[in-house]
Amino acid sequence: MNDISIIGTGLWYPEEITTNEEIVNSYNTYVDNFNEVNKLKIAEGSISALAHSSEEFIAKASGIKTRRIIDKKNSLDPELMRPVTKNEDESELSLLAQVGISAAKKAMENADISADQIDGVILGTSHSGRNYPAIAIEIQEELGINGYAYDMLVGCSSTTFAISNAYTDIASGMADTVLVINPEITTPGLSFTNRDVHFIFGDGCVATILQRNNSKGFKVLDRKLVTKFSNNIRSDLSYFNRTASNKKSSEELLFYQNGRSVFKEVCPLVAKTITEQLNKNNILPDEISKFWLHQANSKMIRLIVSKVIGSDDFDENLAPLPMQDFGNLASAGSMFAFNLHNDLKSGEKGIVCSFGAGYSIGSLLVEKI
Repeated sequence: MNDISIIGTGLWYPEEITTNEEIVNSYNTYVDNFNEVNKLKIAEGSISALAHSSEEFIAKASGIKTRRIIDKKNSLDPELMRPVTKNEDESELSLLAQVGISAAKKAMENADISADQIDGVILGTSHSGRNYPAIAIEIQEELGINGYAYDMLVGCSSTTFAISNAYTDIASGMADTVLVINPEITTPGLSFTNRDVHFIFGDGCVATILQRNNSKGFKVLDRKLVTKFSNNIRSDLSYFNRTASNKKSSEELLFYQNGRSVFKEVCPLVAKTITEQLNKNNILPDEISKFWLHQANSKMIRLIVSKVIGSDDFDENLAPLPMQDFGNLASAGSMFAFNLHNDLKSGEKGIVCSFGAGYSIGSLLVEKI
């Protein structure tokens, strides 16, 4: 027997809730201020007036109702419109390590294991706090875990790719138990002054523990990873910004997406990936009890599931939408959904699938033990 299972998960997220009404009021005040300050330039046509946002627009574009963010006060201040962070001192734990440790401890409690039973830590994220040393090693040190640790970046697919790597490490014999951590402090990389994206992201973290030959949790039956290059989701923050001859503003370096193209291109690709995975394992779509998908927006999730099962008439419980309460949590979203909605019976199967920048798609077929 060499079964590998997800035996525990844990979450971290900010306590304070930010509503669509609050996001819209903040943004529209910013717009009014901008248009007033620049009214002469707008009148002469050298710049364009900014348009208001609305709760109806956000609901239609995303399905998001609320989100949790690390610095609500400053992010919604019309004079600032961003969270305030700091350059962390070497003597203190980084923010990503702090939230990762919080989620990891809950996952360890959920799995009923201690740090000395963990052989490796893999941290996957789309929003890294620094280049090196690895946040995973910082967390490893703080938790007292032996073995190895490393960070990896695959955009919003980082969680499923990291879980796949953990599975490979266990299957190879290099480890028996691996802790996967996916901190997504997204709001420092979000432009709160951009109408198209100002409402999208929330902040949060999920931790997942995989182990060999455990009699509880969810057995990982299959993994499928797919990548296809695209610039339609992009962020250009790097060392090269400092030395570039063609300077860009800080706003231009933040998260950007061509939403219509992403929707048109990614949805069919994700549905195809999941369908191929089910066919490979001789499993019919109606044998899947849950689809825990990347929490990009509700329309994408419904379209992908409808393509896989061949019908758009299905109960929302089939594809949970924690994004309604937490926003788009980047790579953490799919396992957030898994953590909050994993009430399957023994033998029932589900799909954990994340997708996003790259393009990248990671799909896990799991079965409740």
